[in-house]
Amino acid sequence: MDKKVLLIGIQKSFMVNAIVVGLEKEDYEVVRVEPYQSAIEALPEKPDLYVLYLGDLTPEFAPLFEYLNQQIDSDRFLLYLIGNNEELTLAQTIIAKEKIQEIYQRPLDVKLLAGNLNMAVDYSALDETLRRKILIVDDDGAMLRMMKTWLSVKYHVYMASSGKIALSFLAQNPVDLVLLDYEMPVMSGPDVLKELRNTQSIKDTPVIFLTAKDDKESVMKVVGLKPAKYLLKSMPKDKLIGAIDDFFESREPKTE
Repeated sequence: MDKKVLLIGIQKSFMVNAIVVGLEKEDYEVVRVEPYQSAIEALPEKPDLYVLYLGDLTPEFAPLFEYLNQQIDSDRFLLYLIGNNEELTLAQTIIAKEKIQEIYQRPLDVKLLAGNLNMAVDYSALDETLRRKILIVDDDGAMLRMMKTWLSVKYHVYMASSGKIALSFLAQNPVDLVLLDYEMPVMSGPDVLKELRNTQSIKDTPVIFLTAKDDKESVMKVVGLKPAKYLLKSMPKDKLIGAIDDFFESREPKTE
């Protein structure tokens, strides 16, 4: 992935110019485009990083949001939104939350934006064979897609919408971590983990529960199955991703 950004926004905006200057100081090539589908489609080559500046974008720009919401599935770009509360709320009524990589409140800290873009660029350069593999198991499709969006910057992510699909996948595809929902129909998270622990070839696969259930009874029910962690879906994104990063870092060989 190149250090190249598509900046979508009203080009006469002072803030758009400030973002350009800030990103260029961080060695990014910034492709500026007006906030219209036709303008984006006219570009001969599109970067992998899209930054949408929502300042001055009214409900009349709904077709742009609809276009980005659809196009991200095929073009696989990473989408970053910048705006105030009202602007972000408007955009997110059309652009699915699980498709948005990061959200920034105005006024923008350009260095923070650049830092997150740098992370995406740096991890994209990592040899695929070195990327940790994570299987996310959840019957909620939106949750699956959101976690995949968040984690794919750093990790190779697979998805399974049921426990049976997950076990079938794991039998053929070893992974470094399973993120497992607790409550699922047919086969619950604890049932999946119990079956996993009873299957010789995959019994040592690390599992982290990612769930909305925070009662003591639910936690104690699975302690004997030795999950690596028990994380709540309600955790802020940075803490949730940080906990997963910490898990992998704790397993790295200690250097003296």
